[in-house]
Amino acid sequence: MMWVGRAELAAAVSNAGGLGMLTALTQPTPQALAEEVARCRILTRNPFGVNLTILPSIKPPPYAEYVQAIIDSGVKIVETAGRSPEPFMPALKGAGVKVIHKCTSVRHALKAESVGCDAVSIDGFECAGHPGEDDVTNLVLIPAACRRLQIPAVASGGIGTGAQLAAALALGAEGINMGSRFVATREAPVHQNMKQAMVDGDERQTTLMFRSLNNTCRVFTNPVSAEVLSIEARPGATDFSELQPLVAGQRGRERCIEAGDINDGVWTVGMVMGLIDDIPSCQELIDRMVAEARWVLRQRLATILDDG
Repeated sequence: MMWVGRAELAAAVSNAGGLGMLTALTQPTPQALAEEVARCRILTRNPFGVNLTILPSIKPPPYAEYVQAIIDSGVKIVETAGRSPEPFMPALKGAGVKVIHKCTSVRHALKAESVGCDAVSIDGFECAGHPGEDDVTNLVLIPAACRRLQIPAVASGGIGTGAQLAAALALGAEGINMGSRFVATREAPVHQNMKQAMVDGDERQTTLMFRSLNNTCRVFTNPVSAEVLSIEARPGATDFSELQPLVAGQRGRERCIEAGDINDGVWTVGMVMGLIDDIPSCQELIDRMVAEARWVLRQRLATILDDG
């Protein structure tokens, strides 16, 4: 949810009964994150959390300072992703912060449990962004993780309907985590063209790039992502410097998310795009999903059992 997890969306999700998440690195500095937390508190009185994605880079952000800004702001729920949050666990746990780590494999989920995470978000192959390198879908990954974990698991990746919420609960998850589906809501701070593209598209219109770099990323299929794949397919090692101008985050933010040219940069979206038919408010979306999940669990499955 880079560039999207801002106060207006996080607050709307929390006000609707979910747990909204701010994206820490959307903010350019730790101080800016503290200000965004304060802005979110004006928009909602309900709990919300902060996502901190920890990735290797030539010039890494000051992660420890972002962690301290989260603690100083009084946030009590943090979702980490990417590399292990182990270096930051003493500070977070010492401040009474609950840590949910996003994992794309059972082995990573068990590692998160072993370093003290309070829960994990199990991210299946269908997800937007980085699905890992194992290519295991949620129908297998969720129960495989839940049968071995002692901590709660949340299902993530490819989810956008109440029936899927019911299915995730049936597979052993305690709840669900959604990204792409919330991008196609009225409160999401992205251009209307991007939201409409998600309505118009289907589950086949995503592309997996960076496979040659063992850093797979699922994005919207467009001419830019096609060019990335073409470069990656050339014989020999991929030179990331050739890819960098195409995939730069600033390009995607300015040209796609803000200006609405969905074909002039890369932007992440999951296969759930095939289940997105409208652009509701967060309240409408959550209410509808909860109602559908209840119907599936109480009516549809009960009818099947009765027929048996």
